[in-house]
Amino acid sequence: MATADNSISDLTFCRSSMFSMSEVQELIQQGEGEQLEFKKKTTHPTRISRTLASLANTRGGRVLVGVDDDGRIVGVRDAEEERYLLRLAAEHYVQPPIALLFTELEEDDRTVLIVVVAESTCKPHRAQVAEGDWRGYVRVRDESVQTSGLTERVLERQEPARFEQIPLNRHELAVMDYLRKQPRITLAQFMKLGNLGKRRAYQTLIKLVLHGYLRHHDKEKEPYYTL
Repeated sequence: MATADNSISDLTFCRSSMFSMSEVQELIQQGEGEQLEFKKKTTHPTRISRTLASLANTRGGRVLVGVDDDGRIVGVRDAEEERYLLRLAAEHYVQPPIALLFTELEEDDRTVLIVVVAESTCKPHRAQVAEGDWRGYVRVRDESVQTSGLTERVLERQEPARFEQIPLNRHELAVMDYLRKQPRITLAQFMKLGNLGKRRAYQTLIKLVLHGYLRHHDKEKEPYYTL
């Protein structure tokens, strides 16, 4: 595992100078996405650690704490406690640890905590989901998606800001064309479609997910991919 070059001691807190409430409203109107997550509150370090790790492993981004899933500003009850839990997550539940930048905004007796996570230069980061169980995550659209060992090896070779749209080869074009006609594709279906081995087929699909062409779904028994 790589050694972090940005330790938890680098955490910074700013009360209000970096953002205004109007800028927060503009962010909320954009909705959750690859670089933006809404959290009503931090319930437990293991839960938020997945979000923090996924942002650091991808393009970085912001977490708005005190904003519910619908984009409604509800505020946090105790901003100091929120910062404590987030620091705990970044230091003890993400490895290597990551640095966070906090901004606290207050308006109409409501406090919103903006947590900035930079894209990391020491990927991959893993989040602790249970005792002794550390897993990698990347940000795909508005979700934190668990990685495989193969994806983590890809992350180790990635420089920051490399997840841009890229030219596609014939196998990649084939899966895109297939999904314009069909609602989804599984790994097994893509292996058959492209006459590919499992490793190469999976690597191709993950590459398309990381670069924003496909969306990964793993809530059902067999994971699948969509446009």
